[in-house]
Amino acid sequence: MKKTILFVAALLTAVVMTAQDETAAETAPVKDWKWSGIVGVNATATGMVNWAAGGKNNVTGTAFGKVRCLYEKNNLSWETNLDVEYGMTYVDQKYDKVQKASDHLKFDTKFGWAFKKSWYLTVNASFQTQFDLGREYSGTADVNKVISNILAPSYTDISVGIDWKPNSIFSIYLSPVAGRITTAYVSDKVNERFEDGAYHEGFADLRQSLQSAYGTWKYTDKGEDGYAKEYKNARAELGLTLKGAINWSYKDLKIITGVTLYTPYAWDKTKLYNMEIGETTYIYSESQMIDKFGTTEVGDYIGYRDNNRRFGNFDVDWNVAISYQVLKVLNITLTTDLKYVNGLSINGGKEKVQFLANLGLGVSYAF
Repeated sequence: MKKTILFVAALLTAVVMTAQDETAAETAPVKDWKWSGIVGVNATATGMVNWAAGGKNNVTGTAFGKVRCLYEKNNLSWETNLDVEYGMTYVDQKYDKVQKASDHLKFDTKFGWAFKKSWYLTVNASFQTQFDLGREYSGTADVNKVISNILAPSYTDISVGIDWKPNSIFSIYLSPVAGRITTAYVSDKVNERFEDGAYHEGFADLRQSLQSAYGTWKYTDKGEDGYAKEYKNARAELGLTLKGAINWSYKDLKIITGVTLYTPYAWDKTKLYNMEIGETTYIYSESQMIDKFGTTEVGDYIGYRDNNRRFGNFDVDWNVAISYQVLKVLNITLTTDLKYVNGLSINGGKEKVQFLANLGLGVSYAF
């Protein structure tokens, strides 16, 4: 992840230099309210006839919107960003013909007071989740496992910090007082709908399965019986956040990108081990293992109690939208989404870098 963070920092530095040159050349009167963004619909299709390399005919449609509203007057600045995307794919196959291709909802707003030119004392709030149920498509007659839903997960951030905005194109925000609430909320109605164990293998129900996947649980000390997982609808943290954003246009080209880095202040060094006794598996801390068994070697080390949510381990959320206008309303658009979340369980394994890209030709409007 260090390479990813360094790459993001280098990109932001390069673009802000270009943005400053563009701003210096502007001579038009400055407006209090400035709106910019991209909205539209993209489509891609693949057709095959006797194609030796294999593959399936498919059609994907994606609706998206990235809108920014900026208010600046005197010493006050208020910036709001909305980023939404939803896509579906039709695949020419027997099972799972219609699949969700992309789905996210992101909202961010920050209000600042300029105490020095280009420097703002800022309050920032953001929220992100998805619109619809997410599944792990198997392409077979087997049950498609439910892996996400609206509010499972969701991330709500509230912070206070310093925002540097040398122009209306670029901003970078640092907050040492950043609260984050992560949810894996599943309503009773949805939970009952997927009571069949095939939807949540190895867990009591769908709710517990998603709470385990998105880390809204903690190890609770049960005394001599070791530790146990306590599942919750939400996890609250206090940490540090760094955000950068670019909204840049040049003739028919528009680039919108934003990156958020977050790390919690938690630092629990308690190591935990699995220990099988009879038909029951217990979870013990390192000190409990030594007290009970004289060594930790008889158990299986499973990690720290804090679920890898510790200071210095950064969550990364970076999205990019590039739009080039071919005709008045016809655009080529590339959108990407990169995520890395500590403590997130992907397909039952450890956290990994997630990446999604959509390239399409469609009808859109850039402003």
